[in-house]
Amino acid sequence: MTDAAENLADVKNAIRRAARTADRDVNGITLVAVSKTFDADDIRPVLDAGQRVFGENRVQEAQGKWPGLRDEYPDVELHLIGPLQSNKAAEAVALFDVIETLDREKIAKELAKEIAKQGRSPKLFVQVNTGNEPQKAGIDPREAVAFVKWCGEEHGLTISGLMCIPPFDENPGPHFALLRKLAGECGVPLISMGMSGDFETAVEMGATHVRVGSAIFGSR
Repeated sequence: MTDAAENLADVKNAIRRAARTADRDVNGITLVAVSKTFDADDIRPVLDAGQRVFGENRVQEAQGKWPGLRDEYPDVELHLIGPLQSNKAAEAVALFDVIETLDREKIAKELAKEIAKQGRSPKLFVQVNTGNEPQKAGIDPREAVAFVKWCGEEHGLTISGLMCIPPFDENPGPHFALLRKLAGECGVPLISMGMSGDFETAVEMGATHVRVGSAIFGSR
């Protein structure tokens, strides 16, 4: 983990280069450091290097390490980037600042209920299954616009952005292009796409958030 801070600097430099290539303002791009499976001692060097936005896949795992870390670093922004089960909605709303994986009506209903109950409003992204992969979570791209509209009209939820995870064995470019197009049609400003292997492409194609784990923390 001694290399994590150096890796973080390398990733930030790569984001800056990609932003210049695309003639974009790098300040409009948020790096989400994916800290899933790493414990507090592994994460602390990255926090000490100045990183404040982190992503976790599981509510229970995040509950085990982030409350303590937040006592030390109160300005952390925590994203849920893994699938959300309806019975974990209360814990997710309490812990996370951003939930990137709203992907079905049942989850929307539970989140709306907990947001009203807790008086806490994390930013919400709708996950889109751009590859229509049966094993993967996410809204069918053809239903994304209607789903975003339904979330607002039916439950008063404000959807801030869209998120996708392209098929691992395909060129991510067309998937990134599709997500950007859908974000425009939905009227949402934020686009979460791109991971360790393709975040530079995502930046060049309009990502506002990139989720980078192994390029910072190393292999799990």
